[in-house]
Amino acid sequence: MSEKPWDGRFSQKTDRLVEAFTSSINIDKRLYSYDIEGSIAHCRMLARQSIITEEDASLLIQGLGKIKRDIERGEFLFDDSLEDIHMHIESRLLQDIGKVAQKLHTARSRNDQIALDVRMYLRDETLDILKNLISLRELIVDFAKVHIDAVLPGYTHLQRAQPVLLSHHMMAYYEMFLRDCGRFSDALKRINIMPLGSAALAGTTYPIDREYTAELLGFPEVSANSIDSVSDRDFIIEFLAAASLCMVHFSRISEELVLWSSSEFGFIELPDSFSTGSSIMPQKKNPDVPELVRGKTGRVFGDLIALLSIMKALPLAYNRDMQEDKGTLFDAVDTLKACVEIYIKMLPNIEIKKEAMLEAASKGFLNATDMADYLVAMGMPFRQAHSCIGKIVSCAISENKELHEMTLKELKPFSSLFKKDVFDILTTRQMIDRRKSSGGTATKNVKAAIKLAEGDLKKEKENLTG
Repeated sequence: MSEKPWDGRFSQKTDRLVEAFTSSINIDKRLYSYDIEGSIAHCRMLARQSIITEEDASLLIQGLGKIKRDIERGEFLFDDSLEDIHMHIESRLLQDIGKVAQKLHTARSRNDQIALDVRMYLRDETLDILKNLISLRELIVDFAKVHIDAVLPGYTHLQRAQPVLLSHHMMAYYEMFLRDCGRFSDALKRINIMPLGSAALAGTTYPIDREYTAELLGFPEVSANSIDSVSDRDFIIEFLAAASLCMVHFSRISEELVLWSSSEFGFIELPDSFSTGSSIMPQKKNPDVPELVRGKTGRVFGDLIALLSIMKALPLAYNRDMQEDKGTLFDAVDTLKACVEIYIKMLPNIEIKKEAMLEAASKGFLNATDMADYLVAMGMPFRQAHSCIGKIVSCAISENKELHEMTLKELKPFSSLFKKDVFDILTTRQMIDRRKSSGGTATKNVKAAIKLAEGDLKKEKENLTG
């Protein structure tokens, strides 16, 4: 068994079962680079404040650099007896450079150390997710531009309602992912706060310079309260909430792709490279990618609920329960990133079946509201017009006709306000392009929305990289 940092207090060695049970190294070893980066910054600060010598700092920094290279080359042994990534690095540093390694932990605790590591990790991952979401939104805009003339039946209650441009429909998802970017960007402000220097919970007696450490690590500010610093996991919960909402949006578009690719709809064809077949039915082409994305949404929801449950009613400050935060966080990050990345590759390769969409948009009395609006324009109150058109629809159903297939002679008994020009507004294209209200599906509106989105994306990319 390896020596523990707390061996001085204990008369018995830690049971091996306890070592295995309390170990988190299989999960938190992925934080190694952040742990080492944070330790190097801490070391530089200690030397700058004359808490340790420059010579010791140089030796420590060289040793930490070697450990990082060893881990990256796969030449580092992980052992449950050392519990976590912090103790692994400290133990290896002691082996490599001797007792000077014991000075590295001066003025800090594993409590503020892990808080730092997770914040640095989540900062990088959030930025990566933001970049990928921007790329996805760019693809949606490109998709909307390419298919600007495609018409889709819009649905409410999964019943055909009114025709819309496919581009307008897809730009709705652009807006969803835009809000996701806003949430992740906002969460980043609260992630990007440096907790190191809070020590176990009460701060430290050493003359540390937290602002200098924060500067070295790229944090714009330091945490204000040492107790809150080591016990706060709000920033993870907030990220998980944003990730859950983002997965809701992926789940919704996935559901539509599943429906649209079915024989019953036949609106799209998913690429073969993003589909699978059946082990027994040779004809099958299954939409496994959107189905799995839809299913993985539940995993991210579970990660959020798990951490909320872990943190519920925990007393201040750090409690070992909080060790369980990283599994949920890593799972959510990995799941969300995988979903974004696969959509980025799949979306441009989806084949749109415009004729099938247009045919569907031309049936089912989707022009009923437009006919009612015509009567309103002729002076009839809307509720009366609604009732009148409802009766005409009922008649058309009995005659096996669409509204635009009826004759003026057939319409006149329902209202004398009908004129020959009523048929001019009942075409699919007219129904779309007459909806010029702000945010409506008119082609002019959608083109303007695309242009605005392109400008916004350009600014976002500049701000993110700048």
